[in-house]
Amino acid sequence: MAPQPVVQAIIDLSAGAVGGAACVFSGQPLDTAKVKMQTFPTMYRGFIHCISSTYKQVGIRGLYQGTTPALMANIAENSVLFMSYGFCQQVIRFTAGLPSEAVLSDMQKASAGSVASIFSSLVLCPTELVKCRLQAMYEMEASGKITKSDNTMWSVVKSIMRHEGPQGFFQGLTTTIAREVPGYFCFFGAYELSRTTFADYMKCDRDDIGVAPIVFSGGFGGACLWLVVYPFDCVKSRIQVMSMTGKQAGFFKTFMTIARTEGTRALYSGLTPTMVRTFPANGALFLGYEASRKLMMK
Repeated sequence: MAPQPVVQAIIDLSAGAVGGAACVFSGQPLDTAKVKMQTFPTMYRGFIHCISSTYKQVGIRGLYQGTTPALMANIAENSVLFMSYGFCQQVIRFTAGLPSEAVLSDMQKASAGSVASIFSSLVLCPTELVKCRLQAMYEMEASGKITKSDNTMWSVVKSIMRHEGPQGFFQGLTTTIAREVPGYFCFFGAYELSRTTFADYMKCDRDDIGVAPIVFSGGFGGACLWLVVYPFDCVKSRIQVMSMTGKQAGFFKTFMTIARTEGTRALYSGLTPTMVRTFPANGALFLGYEASRKLMMK
């Protein structure tokens, strides 16, 4: 028997929070390298050079800059994402005239994930803005774009409030939504398709495929997401970091400026650490989500 809708929402929200925390702890240094390379594509020869340079300049803590807002961002995003994912699945069942317990197809689940990402973008954008600024603070100071300042989470938050107001936290929101909607269609679609394939091969229920298939399915979903939407993420990072120097152009103007002045390749700066990170990080995300959800459902 399925739990009440409110209880189900709390379970999905809690499981999403567990998954989000697991995602951050397993991949933060590579995420830091990604943001640095997206914002300053000519400063580093590759992600190994970026990581080693950051370690020499700032030490190991430099690779974990932005961990607190990243943790807040991922917990908030995945809590809302998975809660909305469950709700959107019910909406799709209602729209399609299916009973509330009906099993959706992988394509229907992908559509539910895509719609759910709109809600998660609203909580993700402010926290990810702070994270990206912290991660690229050293490069912004070294390039002379900003004067040296305290690089703590609270100093960044206070600076945004003082100079940009509350709306400043939503720099890059349009780009975030433009990234999330197609990205999470691919993310959930690939994840559910992979789980179905494993379940068919192993001749068992999809909830009983085991740890390794879940981790692989999560990593596969993450890889599909990033391959499709990476240029959008690059533009978002550029807008959020460079807005430290003043108001930035919108998504289309920033996209065209990067493509025209730096070439298409600049839109894919940092893709290597992202793809290296995606399997352990998204594998941990879904393992944490599925394991904690299964425990709470019992």
